Amino acid sequence: MVTAEVHDLVNKGHMLPLMEEFYTIQGEGYHKGTAAYFIRIGGCDVGCHWCDVKESWNAETHPPTSIDSIVDNAASYSDTIVITGGEPLTWDMGPLTTALKAKNLQTHIETSGAYPLTGTWDWICLSPKKNKLPEEEIYNVANELKVIVYNKHDLIFAEEQAAKVNENCILYLQPEWSVRDKMVPLIVDYVMQNPKWKVSLQTHKYLNIP
Repeated sequence: MVTAEVHDLVNKGHMLPLMEEFYTIQGEGYHKGTAAYFIRIGGCDVGCHWCDVKESWNAETHPPTSIDSIVDNAASYSDTIVITGGEPLTWDMGPLTTALKAKNLQTHIETSGAYPLTGTWDWICLSPKKNKLPEEEIYNVANELKVIVYNKHDLIFAEEQAAKVNENCILYLQPEWSVRDKMVPLIVDYVMQNPKWKVSLQTHKYLNIP
């Protein structure tokens, strides 16, 4: 049972519901192929039906963990740290990123943007979801926009989201894994007709790594 003191530390971002942490190769987006240490934070209410980490949704099933412990583990593996979830912005990312930056580590986040942006980031991957749209502020600072394509209508959604991001934001369309055989040809054709977009694939799954 989580004590009131621990609950308060979680709310302040000094402890976080840690689902898992692992060293691997970034498989998606701009930094694909780069060695990185991933920190997966539990808790998400966005509710994508095709989510491949639904076990991350319930924060209560993941132990509140001191950010000091998380940072020490991360620093021993890589200079590039990717915070993902779940939806990491459910929590205050300020204390975690301050501690990571104190060790001169690169901080990346993968987020739906559904909650206010907290923390200090070297790279922001915004992956918006229809169920719970991003907060407006994140569009101005996102480094990449990654839209998951599950069906043809997602291309319309992608254009709606692309119209909101800053002019330097890199645009990616990524097929949802379970329907990739159908969506890849559609995406390839769309990108060839609309070259402002790039194709993102979940290359880590092809490589059979986490």
